[in-house]
Amino acid sequence: MNKSKRPFTKSKRSFRRRLPPIQSGDRIDYRNMSLISRFIIEQGKILSRRVNRVTLKQQRLITIAIKQARILSLLPFLNNQKQFER
Repeated sequence: MNKSKRPFTKSKRSFRRRLPPIQSGDRIDYRNMSLISRFIIEQGKILSRRVNRVTLKQQRLITIAIKQARILSLLPFLNNQKQFER
């Protein structure tokens, strides 16, 4: 008989750690549109912290920056342009 020494070992899966969406050098500011636009969906909604994978402090700063950009009309409040197909 050819028995293995450890019959109930878990297979070691290698996983790739996701990179954080905000690097240490990035400034969370209302003028940084390339950064802010990553945290908004097409309808103009702000994505949740769980989806963004950011810290609580970063999410607060992102939310404030998005709201400032909306007030200064750099970003739309709503984007309800529905495509009508006929």
